[in-house]
Amino acid sequence: MKYTNSIEIALPREQVAQLLADPAHLPKWLRGMVLHEPVNGEHGQLGTTSRVVMQSGQRTMEGTETITRREPADLHEIPRGTVVHFDREIAAPGMWSVVRDRLTEAGPTTTLWEEESEYRFSNLLMRLMGLLMRGAFHKQSQQHMEDFKAFAEQGKDIREATS
Repeated sequence: MKYTNSIEIALPREQVAQLLADPAHLPKWLRGMVLHEPVNGEHGQLGTTSRVVMQSGQRTMEGTETITRREPADLHEIPRGTVVHFDREIAAPGMWSVVRDRLTEAGPTTTLWEEESEYRFSNLLMRLMGLLMRGAFHKQSQQHMEDFKAFAEQGKDIREATS
């Protein structure tokens, strides 16, 4: 299953890239984030593997995330016109996914964030769930992007809104 989401954020691309790459901010905008800890490497850097635990209602999912692409490596001085890429693979029991994030300048103070998601399921039950819940996956990804936008632009922390 593959789908793409996008959103415009009213901040310069360099600032969006820095906020998105900083794992300290994940709990502020990523609903369901319980744990995101590096197993090897430095948080958010190319090649780093992290243990990830997410919760949705009564369901908990644990997996391993690997950063497979981060360009440019230095997010503090991004040359004008450069597209920022963050790619990561997540493996969990019965599922594998890849998320490819692209940040482009939509204007001097506006960033277009495009996210391509792909999921593969290894057993029949998970495949069936993927087919039946395709819309839910797509909607959840869009919600994460909207939560990030609210965090980046207005400082909104989803933990304050949901507690």
